[in-house]
Amino acid sequence: VQLQASGGGLVQAGGSLRLSCAASGRTFGNNVMGWFRQAPGKERDFVAIISWNGDTTSYADSVKGRFTISRDNAKNMVYLQMNSLKPEDTALYYCAAANLFTLVPGQYDYWGQGTLVTVSS
Repeated sequence: VQLQASGGGLVQAGGSLRLSCAASGRTFGNNVMGWFRQAPGKERDFVAIISWNGDTTSYADSVKGRFTISRDNAKNMVYLQMNSLKPEDTALYYCAAANLFTLVPGQYDYWGQGTLVTVSS
């Protein structure tokens, strides 16, 4: 599976962005998909995860109620809708694919290149 993340940019606090992740590969529909983020000088943190059929999602406490993960298996796409953005959401955002429902970055097999989100105060 190859992943390409896009949709990042500069936005003011309180604004919204939608990140997209385009996947290639026959097994995309079987993969759990996750979004992670990494701020400068910090570790890569879990943001959101969605099961292979979209029925199950989970979010980091810091984004719960503001971010929504979704997927369209017919289009091989995963999305992260981000609302009410805060300066602390500033980071490089990555999409990733795994074969199990896990929040641990090291258990993901495939990673996109990252897309930068900058939230100004």
